[in-house]
Amino acid sequence: MNNPKIRNAFVYVLIFLALAAILYSVRAQTPAKEVLSLGEIRDAIVRNEVEKIAVAEENLTVYFMPSSSHSIAVARVEGKSTAAEQLVSLGVPQESLARIKWDVQRPSDWGNIMALLSYSLPAVFVVGFIYFMMRQAQGTNNQAMQFGKSRARVFNSDQPAITFDDVAGVDESKAELQEVVEFLKEPEKFVGLGARIPKGVLLVGPPGTGKTLLAKACAGEAGVPFYSISGSEFVEMFVGVGASRVRDLFEQAKRQSPCIIFVDEIDAVGRQRGAGLGGSHDEREQTLNQILVEMDGFDTDTHVIVVAATNRPDILDPALLRPGRFDRRVVIDRPDIKGREAIFKVHVKGKPLAPDVNLPLLAKATPGLVGADIENTVNEAAILAARKGQKSVTMADFDEAIERVVLGPERKSRIISPRERKVTAYHEAGHAIVSQALPHGDPVRKITIIPRGMAGGLTWYLTEDEDQRLATRAWLKSKLASALGGRAAEELIYSEDEITTGASNDLEQVTSIARRMVMRWGMSPKLGPIAYGRKDELVFLGREISEQRDFSENVAHEIDAEVRRLVTEAHDTAKAMVEKWRVKLDETANYLLENETLEMDQFEALWKGEPIPVRVVEAKPPEVPPVAPPAETPNTRPATGASPMPLPAGA
Repeated sequence: MNNPKIRNAFVYVLIFLALAAILYSVRAQTPAKEVLSLGEIRDAIVRNEVEKIAVAEENLTVYFMPSSSHSIAVARVEGKSTAAEQLVSLGVPQESLARIKWDVQRPSDWGNIMALLSYSLPAVFVVGFIYFMMRQAQGTNNQAMQFGKSRARVFNSDQPAITFDDVAGVDESKAELQEVVEFLKEPEKFVGLGARIPKGVLLVGPPGTGKTLLAKACAGEAGVPFYSISGSEFVEMFVGVGASRVRDLFEQAKRQSPCIIFVDEIDAVGRQRGAGLGGSHDEREQTLNQILVEMDGFDTDTHVIVVAATNRPDILDPALLRPGRFDRRVVIDRPDIKGREAIFKVHVKGKPLAPDVNLPLLAKATPGLVGADIENTVNEAAILAARKGQKSVTMADFDEAIERVVLGPERKSRIISPRERKVTAYHEAGHAIVSQALPHGDPVRKITIIPRGMAGGLTWYLTEDEDQRLATRAWLKSKLASALGGRAAEELIYSEDEITTGASNDLEQVTSIARRMVMRWGMSPKLGPIAYGRKDELVFLGREISEQRDFSENVAHEIDAEVRRLVTEAHDTAKAMVEKWRVKLDETANYLLENETLEMDQFEALWKGEPIPVRVVEAKPPEVPPVAPPAETPNTRPATGASPMPLPAGA
């Protein structure tokens, strides 16, 4: 019945039989006929008015002559004698009976069966319909009386396996799991020395780093059954279902030993206990308790290893992380430049690449991207190449794909007024000039006034140390100044009343960085190396829900003053840089107005005063005359673009 075709065929057959029984019962019901006694039939026979008599057991159907006043009548005989014998006993002559046609119908088993079905099938149909609706309501994987069964998906060794060769950029994590693979392949080597393999391995890392892929590769290398289930699939609306499913899952795994149980997003059921609201029975806690019991109850010869993945290890229950359950914690972090290059090599397999594709350069151009992002980038590049009708994927396709993944698609169809274009050009040029002029500023990778996402324009930086995790005070001050470079350029070109809202996102980021420098990172000489503000954490609600002030009002005023001082100093620095490099600011803005985009090598040539390399573009932007600042412009509505300024990892 789990097969949809068989189930549907059964329903159709049931409906057909029920309709057939109903039609038979309707046809079997004869219309209302005249009822006569045997005496009245005797008189009619004597008067020679009867043409035919049909006998069906004890029932008589009498057909009269056309000249008679009757048409069809029914009668009933009593006793064991036949109808003819009873009529003779009532005085009907034999000659009269001989003139009548007699149709004696013998009893039929099929008729009895159909009569029985005509009464029973409608009831069977109703019961079957109710049963079918109940099964559909429960779903195919959660049928009646099977709520407690595990819903884990099983991948056997005969299926296409994923090996460690398919996983790149996490060499240390693969080395940690190699011991698990060796134990599943050769357990006697460890047992003979009295060693105990970790019963559980917890994979911790940001989303998209390859935790699930690494667990599958571990099972593929060992060649053992692989049970995969999500943490949220344990808990349902019925009490006790989660614990029952845990028991069923581990029983199946023990029968298939050696094997691997992989629980994805274990934080769905592994949150710290005792944090529920209201103090009522918590089904999730019962499921967690059963997981704890099953993991700690393993024998050393069961050879069942639990691998779990989560990106929230801070909210897991301490009993789940103790030795004997998840003994080993494997951290899968964002890949570095070498890891990203290895991931690119994995995902470009089977794709025709042009000779100009440089994978090390692509790895350098994608800091902070995880394996899922790189896979998406390669796929986007292949889609772009196919859209252009190319036979291979070029480096230009990869560059455009990286920009689409990191920055969002271009919105060239957006109508922008000349004033908005000019404001955006000077705004983005201000960001680039300040960052390039400061000694600790980041190199400019790309400047564009083409809207992307919610931003009207964008300045993309290339961090010198792409994988840096520690941010210095000098670098953060440069970030503050370059972020305010757009506003400083607007103030230099326009009057005070013509300042636009284009720096709204910049101001938010500047304020956030400055406040964290003072309150989190101890970078204020006046307040000293002290962290201010304590975060309130509730595990049930995801830990961090608010921030509690643990300092006085005087300290709060000093914090505000220090934040204002940092932002003001950064603003003054940005204004000084755009005034000092006014010529470069005008040249950059004019080039953006003419070409919309300025690449890294082009900006470096412009900064050094060299000829700007020409790039072939698909569509030429509308002609806009160069701007000679300060130019008077009509008072129109200001632009509302924003220039993203992403912080590096760790900042």
